[in-house]
Amino acid sequence: MNTIIGKDTVITGTLDIKGALRVDGTVKGTIICSDCVTVGATGHVEADIQAGTAIIAGHMTGNVLTAEKIELQSKCEMEGDIRTKSLVIEQGAIFTGSCSMKETQPDLGLLPKEPQEQEVMAGNSEDID
Repeated sequence: MNTIIGKDTVITGTLDIKGALRVDGTVKGTIICSDCVTVGATGHVEADIQAGTAIIAGHMTGNVLTAEKIELQSKCEMEGDIRTKSLVIEQGAIFTGSCSMKETQPDLGLLPKEPQEQEVMAGNSEDID
């Protein structure tokens, strides 16, 4: 774990984490993570999450978008929409929302778009014989 948010910690705003994140406290806002977001059993998240993978064991309200996998553990309560390649829901988990499992790049519109190749135009495009 690169970043751990402790049980008695409350954070409001946008978190942009490079590496893994574990939330055992409360986060309200937006989470952008390059690796895995884990919401522990004592975690309360009211945020949209964009990550590589996500493991939810606590209370989660918001949309989750991952590049690879989302796991809803047995004691989790999740309310929101999910978009991922792979979804695991353990027996006992409560999930209210919709799920889309198409192989597309995640994009909540939170991260800047990758620069696209631009066409380079030459001064004159006349044919030379």
